[in-house]
Amino acid sequence: MLEGFATVDVPVPSGARIRVRTAGTGPPVVLLHGYPQTSAMWHLVAPELAREHTVVLADLPGYGHSVAPPDAPVEAFGKRAMAAAIVSAMAELGFDRFAVVGHDRGARCAYRLALDHQDVVTALCVLDILPTADVFARVDAAFARGAWHWFFLAQPGDLPERLIAADPDAFFLRGATPFAPEAVAAYRAAWSRPDVVRAMCQDYRAGATVDVADDEADRGRRTIGCPTLVLWGSGGPLGREPDVLGTWRAWAPAAAGHELTCGHYVAEERPAETIVAVRELLAGSILGRW
Repeated sequence: MLEGFATVDVPVPSGARIRVRTAGTGPPVVLLHGYPQTSAMWHLVAPELAREHTVVLADLPGYGHSVAPPDAPVEAFGKRAMAAAIVSAMAELGFDRFAVVGHDRGARCAYRLALDHQDVVTALCVLDILPTADVFARVDAAFARGAWHWFFLAQPGDLPERLIAADPDAFFLRGATPFAPEAVAAYRAAWSRPDVVRAMCQDYRAGATVDVADDEADRGRRTIGCPTLVLWGSGGPLGREPDVLGTWRAWAPAAAGHELTCGHYVAEERPAETIVAVRELLAGSILGRW
């Protein structure tokens, strides 16, 4: 997978070490994965984008082969801290400005990055999410049944870590998934490590606390100014939302996008459509046609 991508571990000021894979030349774009994945989730998208761009695939702090500081507190897994780590890693690679594409948890890091570092982000794409504070504000019985892992993983102490350790595959691979076998192997290699499971839980604990607080502090006060693309799946959690773009335009007034006929894992289920849409976004931001 991802043949031709060079791999490097980049230390950042927080004490984390970010694993990145890079390929291509041209304007830079960083791709951020979701849960319970690694940067391998982009294996169908990244090689095509690398034909016109310098593509950087980053494992989020604590996920995959990225390493979080030992005993890092919940705040270190907040999307503000994760975004700062990505900015630092990109600067180490020589990129002071770049576009960012994120799926799931990576999309939460991506939009926080665009809010906090507006002079850095040239374009933003988020796949199959709403802003974190909006999600928690809309929790109902249907969401709680479908996304129960949000509340399980966020439990304090080490309860979820201990329970997942009994059978990680049974937890992470429950139900049908659209993942390629090679991708599953990469994800399994990560979630088989207790430190990665711990990081995932810390990520969700941060989502339910510091991320919501950061969003509410910014609500109505700051917006995302760069070109913003929103893609979501009709069969995923946003498929029942009546106005996905309306919600996003409160945060990114110029947001555009559309629904795809797929589930939650947009880039793995509909890679061709994802590539076309992201290319259009990046062309618009670079050429000023957006």
